[in-house]
Amino acid sequence: MEVVYPVARNVLWPPLRFGLRWTIEGARFVPSRGPVILVSNHHSYLDPFTLAYVADTRHRRVRFLAKAELFEKRPLGALLRGAHQIPVLRNSPSAAGSLQAAVDAVRAGECVAIFPEGTISLDLDPMAGKSGTARLAQATGVPVTPVGLWGTHRILFKGRDPEWRWGVPQTAVVGPPLRIRPDEPVDVATDRIMAEICRCLARARELYPERPGAGEDDWWYRPPETARLRSCRRRPPEVAS
Repeated sequence: MEVVYPVARNVLWPPLRFGLRWTIEGARFVPSRGPVILVSNHHSYLDPFTLAYVADTRHRRVRFLAKAELFEKRPLGALLRGAHQIPVLRNSPSAAGSLQAAVDAVRAGECVAIFPEGTISLDLDPMAGKSGTARLAQATGVPVTPVGLWGTHRILFKGRDPEWRWGVPQTAVVGPPLRIRPDEPVDVATDRIMAEICRCLARARELYPERPGAGEDDWWYRPPETARLRSCRRRPPEVAS
């Protein structure tokens, strides 16, 4: 990360900083040093870069937990490995190793970022969260810092052609750190984490300075109130009377 990260930063940050119209609220909740667990909604392929940019405003370098499949793509895989990002082998016995790598990074005082949904939300509203974030917080004792991102899906979204335009608004809202109790049920903690992400996303949508214009395709717009929690907890089976 000592070599690749600064190079990537110098290449990617100028178009992010000067090409997008930023509104960032609550950046102070990201500490400028010490262990951090950042979590965010996931609605665009650009989310890792925009979340890293938000962290960079607090002089933090980010280590992401990313799908292992991404490490197999060229040249992306080489860049991810060079920047010491953490591959996640989902639905595999090796998944525990990914969690341990994240635990080690947090305990070493690094800023680790996770998208708890695990993939891009195709309807743009947060999906139910996966349990890894809560497990990481319980294993390290470090609170979770929620972030709501909104805007870059207009540039790069799954299933749509890329559409780069200078000046597209990007809004990020960082919420107060959320502490997870060691004895808290993982599904309950996961829902609390996602509820805070939803709150940050709703606020980001409120702050977003644009609405679809007359005759414009409004596929990208969602009102704040649709950023609602989708619980990861299974409902108990109904008992026949």
